[in-house]
Amino acid sequence: MTSTANTISLSLSTTHNPSSLSKPKSLPDFYLRFRNQNPKLTRVGISVTNPNNRIRTLSTIRASTASVMEASSKEKSLPTIVEVDLGNRSYPIYIGSGLLDQPELLQRHVHGKRVLVVTNSTVAPLYLDKVVDALTRGNPNVSVDSVILPDGEKYKNMETLMKVFDKAIESRLDRRCTFVALGGGVIGDMCGFAAASFLRGVNFIQIPTTVMAQVDSSVGGKTGINHPLGKNLIGAFYQPQCVLIDTDTLNTLPDRELASGLAEVIKYGLIRDAVFFEWQEKNIAALMARDPSAMAYAIKRSCENKAEVVSLDEKESGLRATLNLGHTFGHAIETGFGYGGWLHGEAVAAGMVMAVDMSYRLGWIDDLLVKRVHNILQQAKLPTAPPDTITVEMFKSVMAVDKKVADGLLRLILLKGSLGNCVFTGDYDRKALDETLRAFCKS
Repeated sequence: MTSTANTISLSLSTTHNPSSLSKPKSLPDFYLRFRNQNPKLTRVGISVTNPNNRIRTLSTIRASTASVMEASSKEKSLPTIVEVDLGNRSYPIYIGSGLLDQPELLQRHVHGKRVLVVTNSTVAPLYLDKVVDALTRGNPNVSVDSVILPDGEKYKNMETLMKVFDKAIESRLDRRCTFVALGGGVIGDMCGFAAASFLRGVNFIQIPTTVMAQVDSSVGGKTGINHPLGKNLIGAFYQPQCVLIDTDTLNTLPDRELASGLAEVIKYGLIRDAVFFEWQEKNIAALMARDPSAMAYAIKRSCENKAEVVSLDEKESGLRATLNLGHTFGHAIETGFGYGGWLHGEAVAAGMVMAVDMSYRLGWIDDLLVKRVHNILQQAKLPTAPPDTITVEMFKSVMAVDKKVADGLLRLILLKGSLGNCVFTGDYDRKALDETLRAFCKS
């Protein structure tokens, strides 16, 4: 194949204000900075256009400033809203503090009288009662069942998934029911897949409680489970009714999980948002310290990036694949090391370093970018190399069944050019891949 057939090259432009990146904004700031431009506008969303093969973000703002001030007087934080534009299947991502205390946000997306909350043994004691209250407060016609699954990537399999179906069938749920995913990426993926499959499809809502899920996995409709031979090989594209991100849930997140999620935040900057990456370099210490303003901005900007891409390429025919920088190497690490041995973001971080190394060996980026990637990942306390037990042959075996293989050709996401640019391609020198694998593996 020619390079044009095998390569998607991205040079993306986003029209946000760089000056706003110098200082992280609090969630109310995202509304109030628009007040003087139009007194009737407060809601922040995005729509996407693609003229001349370039992507621009246009601000669509609706609602009323009066409602912001009224909410402030009641000490109630209005959410920032990022729209995922998929025509009649579009949905909002609500981002803010204390959103689980605003029942109307969830209730407007529950269309029947029955709800099944899918969560795990770690999250349930912390937030299940709060979510049930948000679903039922002032809404006595709605009844809520729940299923509590074991926690961890190693349980993201068919056996555990069947527990969701068992509960749904035993509870005699019908096609107007709503599934609610309460937890991290594993819960979101499994609940979404269950919703896509039960009675051939029922509504579901995402309530992500980890950085990883809030900035990446809860948005875009990728659902599924793992197979012993490969990660996420069984699943479906199935969009939620909404994503509700209550940033207060991060208060109970372990430090290791926090760092894991930052790997996906860093990814967005590397592949398509250079200004965001530069902001991350300046604010990584604040992110690690859980500064509320910094975290709020990182989540918002990550969701905007994800929403733009999903709106243009929902089912990963090309552009969306670029969101998987480092994931082909990372999934091989997770599979080879054993699901749950490393967190997903830890494996992705090491995978990104390997992808960056390969990009450099191909002559597509300079050594300064290689150093910047190493530096920010180290500051985030993320690994920059795979476990010693992963061999070259293990990498090749798992990568051979990766979802991005087409007609026997392994396509990779690699950086090319200046910061914020990447390619999705099968047109690369195989020698560079072999050299990268040998450089990072002891055997």
